[in-house]
Amino acid sequence: MKKRFQRTGEKEMAEEKFDFDKKAATWDENPGRVQLGNDVAAAILDEKILTPEMDVLEFGCGTGLLTLRLSPLVRSVTAVDGSQGMLSVITAKIEAQGIKNIHTQLLDPSRGGILRGGYHAVISSMALHHVKETASLVEQFYNVTLPGGHLILADLDPDEGKFHGENPTVFHDGFDRKMLGDILTRAGYSSVRDKTAAVVKRPASDGSVQSFSVFLITCRKEG
Repeated sequence: MKKRFQRTGEKEMAEEKFDFDKKAATWDENPGRVQLGNDVAAAILDEKILTPEMDVLEFGCGTGLLTLRLSPLVRSVTAVDGSQGMLSVITAKIEAQGIKNIHTQLLDPSRGGILRGGYHAVISSMALHHVKETASLVEQFYNVTLPGGHLILADLDPDEGKFHGENPTVFHDGFDRKMLGDILTRAGYSSVRDKTAAVVKRPASDGSVQSFSVFLITCRKEG
């Protein structure tokens, strides 16, 4: 899990958040993003973890491509993101579709935000590589996972930086599954399992079309 950027300063963090805010309105116009959301949702459903009695936290919900697929299966979803622009898009979807069990929250751990509450499942898809301190965030996930609850993570396998190129909001060029599993175990999770959730074909940073695999890791907090 190589860290690609070492940056500090409020100005740089503000620029990163502004970038996501600016892209939010057209985020869903990329069919690859929509397909990835569908593939990750299908991989999660295949695990048969989610039930109608569950309260779920989704970290890094973006425009809700995954959120809206999962919300009919659970009691509630708290959709968290660090970009107000992204939350504005998902909020518009929620209101347009009359969805009652999704609640949004603006929170950015890199700026001191702390996850609160208790959830039967914590889910995060394609957001972990945007967080510099992986172990610290996993500890927050563990703290809000109820005993007997689950953590579900989807992200890129190691890609040598070809998926995102020189993107200043990306701190990790994918994750080694075993190394990430060790972080989860040290935080207190057990029953760590992984599988490939999706394969994304897209132009790499060198211009060639390449395939990038996305894993799904599931684990449990003992009751």
